[in-house]
Amino acid sequence: MKQVLVIAGPTASGKSDFAVSMAQKLGGEIISGDSIQVYRGMDIGSGKIRPEEMGGIPHHLLDIRDIREPYSVSDFQKMARELIERIDMPVIAGGTGLYLKACLYDYTFSPEETPAEEESWDGWSNEALYAQLLKEDPVSAEKIHPNNRQRVLRALSILRRTGRTKSETEAAQKHEPVYDFYIAGCTMEREVLYERINQRVEKMFADGLEEEVRTLIRQGYTFTDPGMKGIGYREFEPYLNGSCSLEEVKAEIQKHSRNYAKRQYTWLNHQMPVHWFVSNDPEDRKRAEAEILAWKEKSL
Repeated sequence: MKQVLVIAGPTASGKSDFAVSMAQKLGGEIISGDSIQVYRGMDIGSGKIRPEEMGGIPHHLLDIRDIREPYSVSDFQKMARELIERIDMPVIAGGTGLYLKACLYDYTFSPEETPAEEESWDGWSNEALYAQLLKEDPVSAEKIHPNNRQRVLRALSILRRTGRTKSETEAAQKHEPVYDFYIAGCTMEREVLYERINQRVEKMFADGLEEEVRTLIRQGYTFTDPGMKGIGYREFEPYLNGSCSLEEVKAEIQKHSRNYAKRQYTWLNHQMPVHWFVSNDPEDRKRAEAEILAWKEKSL
């Protein structure tokens, strides 16, 4: 079974640096699991690794989308798996928990809804939609709140497109790994991490984040475009509309980044078999490196 190393953890925890270091030691190449760094022109706000920081290691899935193009977890799954098959030692760096799970396990996607499909339900109340779902897929309906219109629509859409209910689609999955993977998780004391996040955002502003956003707007992009919905970009909309200050934008980005870090911790702890290490502790970092090298050697 193909080996895949994953470097996971919350934002600002040192994933990129550790991934480069391990790729150098293992002769690997890095696959970015980030959902915003795929967009061209979104460099500062996404925390995209710079060429001089790559350590000579090939990086994949960076700058592959226009900001107006959607990028889904199913897109990542398809492209990442293609890369894994042709890279001798793939190292996935970062990424949301669901991206990682979709890539590493036998995760099957239900077809995604399109605006046209949602329009076919225009005029239906939440109550009417839920009643329809109860009739067609009662098992899924039990798990969905009647007022969660998006999830109700999704379950109905799956049935329309596949002929199978959402619950049947999920039941067919075994949730088994498709690779021999090792997930190293970068962590540190929560207060230290939050201060790193705050300082990282300060540096983004010093590096020209405001001008990056203004340039994108001048190029015709809007805050409704998929790429512009990421943390570090969407917070600028009220500022450019004149309804808040630049300091308020900065504070919002810092707050949203800290909240995102909390969610990343929670998801990874509950959903993935992560081997955590304190990434700002040199000794614990050495321990993590040794464990990864031992995992790699076991297949040789």
